[in-house]
This record gives sequence, structure tokens and C-alpha cells, in this order.
Amino acid sequence: MAIKLHRCTSQWVKIQAHPCWKVEKALQDAGVEYERVPGPRKKDEREAIIAGTGQKLYPAIQFEDGTWYREQSKDMAARIRAGKLGTTAQSSG
Repeated sequence: MAIKLHRCTSQWVKIQAHPCWKVEKALQDAGVEYERVPGPRKKDEREAIIAGTGQKLYPAIQFEDGTWYREQSKDMAARIRAGKLGTTAQSSG
């Protein structure tokens, strides 16, 4: 099973400024196997994200062991590109 990338439903937006695409592109470039999990558009309906990270914001990564990782997208992308994503959460806030 791959990690899960919880992201917005605007998967067609592929510009570097878009937070979800920034992280997804970093995963692709690093060759990390992942499953895309598009979630609700409305922030109050993002129950999985809220339960996992305590926040309502995308993107977030859920690891195979059930732990979550969420930072600002530029920091997430940098960690992924540096090969430091790991297999468990490094940060949840």
C-alpha cells in the first residue's frame, strides 16, 4: 500500500503556486508511490483531514501506519525532494 495524498478536487490545476499540485509534483519527481485522495471542497466537510491533522487544510499525507504529515506545501515539497519524507509522520502541525 502506498501513502495517501489527501488533496483538493481541483486536480486539473497544475501550476507551481497551487499547494496541492506542489506536493503532488514533488512526490512524482521523487518517485514516491502514492494514492491520490481528493476530498471535499468545503473546509467544514474535511472530516478525515481534521481528524488526522487537527487542521482543515490541504494537502496532507497519510502514511501506511495511519499517522499524518501536514506542513505548508513548500515545506512539504522540500522535505519530499530532500528524500526525508520517511515512512511515518515527521510533523503533524
